[in-house]
Amino acid sequence: MQLVDSFPEEAKKALTNSASAVISEIGHDVVTEVVHSVLIGENLRNSTELLTRKRLLTLNAASIRMMLEGSAKDPHFTSELHQNAKERLLQARVPKTEKWILEWVLGLTDKAFQNVLRDDTSNLTKYQEEFSEVIDKAADEFTKDYGELKGTITLGGVTTEIDWKMLSNLMTVIGSQTLAIRGSDKSTFGKLFEKLVLGSLLCILGFKQVTVGEVGKHVFWLSDRDKRESDATVLLGEGKGVRFDIGFIGRGNSEISLDKVSRFDREIQINGIKHFMATIIVVDRIGAASGISQQAEKIDGHIVQMSNPYWPKAVAEILHQRFGYEDDILHLEGTELQTVIKQRLERVDFAKLVEKGFAE
Repeated sequence: MQLVDSFPEEAKKALTNSASAVISEIGHDVVTEVVHSVLIGENLRNSTELLTRKRLLTLNAASIRMMLEGSAKDPHFTSELHQNAKERLLQARVPKTEKWILEWVLGLTDKAFQNVLRDDTSNLTKYQEEFSEVIDKAADEFTKDYGELKGTITLGGVTTEIDWKMLSNLMTVIGSQTLAIRGSDKSTFGKLFEKLVLGSLLCILGFKQVTVGEVGKHVFWLSDRDKRESDATVLLGEGKGVRFDIGFIGRGNSEISLDKVSRFDREIQINGIKHFMATIIVVDRIGAASGISQQAEKIDGHIVQMSNPYWPKAVAEILHQRFGYEDDILHLEGTELQTVIKQRLERVDFAKLVEKGFAE
């Protein structure tokens, strides 16, 4: 029996956090709620923290099940836990999701595996031996300091004995798991919701999503990340357009924001047609003393802060001033504006925003 066989199959879905998997897992209504909150000026992290916490609780519970069931089925489960995890990790072509669980058992994450072991599996045996010794010593110290831990836990009708060693291993798994998932979610949710928020904004403003590089009037595409041309390109016809770059970057990262305003040329060729491009940089917020707005002006660009509760209208006003763009949003205020944003958001196809060909 493999070590991770006791890890519930249903919970393994929470190990995958690709864009399509996240949308499917949390559902259209929740995605709509998160995107809408950002569009009315709320902090993305406030919303995604709840999603991360739910994912963590699911995986924490699955880890408890794995440890308890494994111990109940095999009296040597705890004593051989680290050795079995190491031997499996040394095998070829271990599935990524299984690899994560095995790393957590050894108190590692993917990043720690790279940094501590330097991606060299020959270092794994020495690490495992030292790690096992740390766990054993810790269990002995806990017994001396706090007293003997002895008892049983019943889960799903199966009763398992627990002690400090078993509990120390369980805490190690959950601790490593928390570090890994939080790091993973920060990256995944950031990239996913940058795409969903920006794509939703452009749909709400009346632009039609097309395949990458397709020329048209009042169309947009979400750009190829590998080419890093911009996060979105909007074409308004007659060789005019706007490049958008979005980032959930706060005022403490002004140097990152500043890098965004120096990235783009004013003229680009799209399907052989020369387009004169304006630039709109969307960030969470910038500090009062920041010179980023002045830097943006030098490249014919604009800065929009998502901390502004009416920032979608601010984007519309820039488009109106630069290109004569017209939409009812330009004439709405307060709750009326927020109501229209919510109504139009309900019609956005989130799956299409992350679909290959429409967004890379």
